Amino acid sequence: MKKEISNAFGKVYLTIEYNAEKHLVYNNWIGYQTHAGIVTGANACLEVLQQAGCPYLLNDNTLVVGPWDHAVEWIATAWTPRAIAGGLTHFAHVVSPESLAALSAQTMHTSIGTYFQMKTFGNADEAQAWLRAARQAQ
Repeated sequence: MKKEISNAFGKVYLTIEYNAEKHLVYNNWIGYQTHAGIVTGANACLEVLQQAGCPYLLNDNTLVVGPWDHAVEWIATAWTPRAIAGGLTHFAHVVSPESLAALSAQTMHTSIGTYFQMKTFGNADEAQAWLRAARQAQ
């Protein structure tokens, strides 16, 4: 099941896909992220996590342009408690270290990184390996 979330101009800014073989939900965020877009996309992600009964999220920000600090407080106070209640236990976050989005990712990690297992990676392969190890340890 792959879900595409588009902005008001019809441009896809997030794809969400449950990978049954790897038992993880993969979010691929694309371009500049508005507060409203992040809220819509993160809520859609929660739906997929809950429908799949999946505690593992790979959140890829490699293609994100610019910062998204404007949504960190909402993620920490509104999204995170619902994600935990829905069963999320492991959050792998992929960012490009030289991007402005990496600074937002660090701010988010500081805000929510103690609520579940969360780690930041430079590429999706490392993130998948970490999630795979977590699944195998269960």
